[in-house]
Amino acid sequence: MPVLDVEMSSFAPTTLPLCQLPAGSLGRVRGLTGDSDFCQRVREMGFGESAFVTKVGGSGPFICQVNGNRIALSHSAAMCIQVEPLRRR
Repeated sequence: MPVLDVEMSSFAPTTLPLCQLPAGSLGRVRGLTGDSDFCQRVREMGFGESAFVTKVGGSGPFICQVNGNRIALSHSAAMCIQVEPLRRR
């Protein structure tokens, strides 16, 4: 049986901070960084892990749409939300 030499990291989704997601793009939240109060607050706003988010626009503050709501985030807040860019179908 042949052995495949494949790096496991090639299977991991690529993530980037929400502030780096291009305007108009869709992403899925994959992680939150920052202190526990910040993480709890953005989860309450709808940015929980696996949530879909669209970056509507802006260059700080950023306008994002999550769960049907538009929310403005500062650059520092958007840096702490890691997203996986997704392609629209």
